[in-house]
Amino acid sequence: MSNENIVLEKIVPDTSVIIEGLLSEKISNKEVIANEIILHEAVLAELEHQANLGKAIGFLGLDEIKKIKEFSAKHDYLLSFKGERPRASEIRYASLGEIDSLIRQLAFDEDATLITSDKVQSEVALARSVKVIYFKKPDKGLKKLKLEKFFDETTMSVHLRENVMPYAKKGMPGKWSFISLRKSLLKQEEIQDISREIIEDAKLRRDGFIEIEREGSTIVQLGNFRIVITRPPFSDGWEITAVRPVRRLVLDDYKLSEKLMRKIAEQAEGILVAGSPGMGKSTFSQALAEYYAAKDKIVKTVEAPRDLILPDNITQYAISHADAQEIHDILLLSRPDYTFFDEMRNTDDFKLFADLRLAGVGMVGVVHATNPIDAIQRFIGRVEMGVIPQIIDTVVFVKDGFINKVLSLKMTVKVPSGMTEADLARPVVVVNDFETGKLAYEIYSYGEQTVVVPVQDNGAKQPKGVHKLAAYTIEDEFKKYSREAQVEIISDNKCVVYVPERDIAKIIGKQGKNIDMIEKTLGMSIEVRELGSENKKTDMTANQEIPYKTDIDKKSITLDLDIQMQNKDVHIYIDDKFLMTAKAGKTGLIKIKKSNNIGKLILDSINRGSKIKLYV
Repeated sequence: MSNENIVLEKIVPDTSVIIEGLLSEKISNKEVIANEIILHEAVLAELEHQANLGKAIGFLGLDEIKKIKEFSAKHDYLLSFKGERPRASEIRYASLGEIDSLIRQLAFDEDATLITSDKVQSEVALARSVKVIYFKKPDKGLKKLKLEKFFDETTMSVHLRENVMPYAKKGMPGKWSFISLRKSLLKQEEIQDISREIIEDAKLRRDGFIEIEREGSTIVQLGNFRIVITRPPFSDGWEITAVRPVRRLVLDDYKLSEKLMRKIAEQAEGILVAGSPGMGKSTFSQALAEYYAAKDKIVKTVEAPRDLILPDNITQYAISHADAQEIHDILLLSRPDYTFFDEMRNTDDFKLFADLRLAGVGMVGVVHATNPIDAIQRFIGRVEMGVIPQIIDTVVFVKDGFINKVLSLKMTVKVPSGMTEADLARPVVVVNDFETGKLAYEIYSYGEQTVVVPVQDNGAKQPKGVHKLAAYTIEDEFKKYSREAQVEIISDNKCVVYVPERDIAKIIGKQGKNIDMIEKTLGMSIEVRELGSENKKTDMTANQEIPYKTDIDKKSITLDLDIQMQNKDVHIYIDDKFLMTAKAGKTGLIKIKKSNNIGKLILDSINRGSKIKLYV
């Protein structure tokens, strides 16, 4: 119940009406007139406990008690504290009704009227024949906050700190300026007052949530505002940072290419939206979520805090009020078509994203990254490299509020770019520029590490990896005729072979029969030129036989060269017949396993006394 000019002999307020600040307001407006206000020691103990935990409601409640005490002389009533201080266990279980029970009992014993804004407390008091007045929490609606006076239509964020002038970022993502809002410094009392109002409104408004409350910090979502409040001992002074979106866009505003729109609409189910802070990631994510919802897709979000401004048909879950397992279970049971994860910060977030994606849920993740590939690298080490393309198929990089770059991922087995030996083929995650289709990065295992290698395109004509492999194979074939043969691949169907003039006739053969046979064997058109033509020169050490020592153990044959031969390509001949080309290691060693065909052939040759020669 709620009446005007209520005159009472004694009143006992409970914790709820103190925290909401309703009692001082009613007394000030003379809606409640009492001869005595009795505060249970349990109320003070609970507020003290909350304040010691660093929670804002504790400080708000204690400030309300100060106001009530200050009003006692002005409004001519007696303020007294009665009841026994509760035990630690009763304070610990306050949420289960232990403190409320003590307050009700005091009201009954004193024949006083209980004042509360807790509906359950009111109903229980009536059941226990305790006189009670229930003040419904006022719906403050969308009243203008003191914080809002620092904002205008171009303000992106406001930064308030005690003993410092208030500042704001004004403009658009990627094009803003940092501006002082006034000359006078902010006092601690002013920031505390703004904080108190924010937290009170977050408790009362339907669009307000206290997302995270820790000792020394509070994160609030209030309408369009995402607000971070910090205080000592966490920070060295009171500080408020409030962020608000400056514009709301739909997907058509981004002018996406037809190819990308088709991908988003039909294929992309593992999307990463990446970018630096303040570049417009969340704005794009909102537009994408609304696009999917308009296509009759079930869309849900996982956020901490819930700062995406979305229509009512999109349910927003707060991961700060649940654990990863609960979110996982809810999403799998509610069967959304798309889930937006904003923002992924720690390992548990990335693992949850991966787990849900592998379970078949369409996922859109928002991550901080300074360039597009960094967004993918944040998954490396957290999930197996081989499943990354199944988790992420598209990376959208947002810069200055616009789509700056789009990458696509797929898995293949190939020789990584820059490597030449066929036996170095391995699973590689290929990252392409989505619009051009050009290879941008390769991700693969190298030893015990997973590496991300950019594939350079300097505009110069650089041989493809497959062409490099083909060149080595063709060189091996022509070294049967000339140890100095060098190959240049012109296209997929043609190559040029450079050999000394003395070897050309041998390679061509009588009436060109030999070269025709080689072309049929290799499946390529071959042009034979003299070595040295077209500025083609041999290496200074070419055709130089090098000394070595042979060491044979249980598993391998080791050819020990001089340390100066490290990383050199070495041609191995048996009785002047070319066998293979191998690369000497960092210590000048070439190791060949006895169990493979090459190793068996070398071992047999050594046992027969054949001459093995090495050339650089």
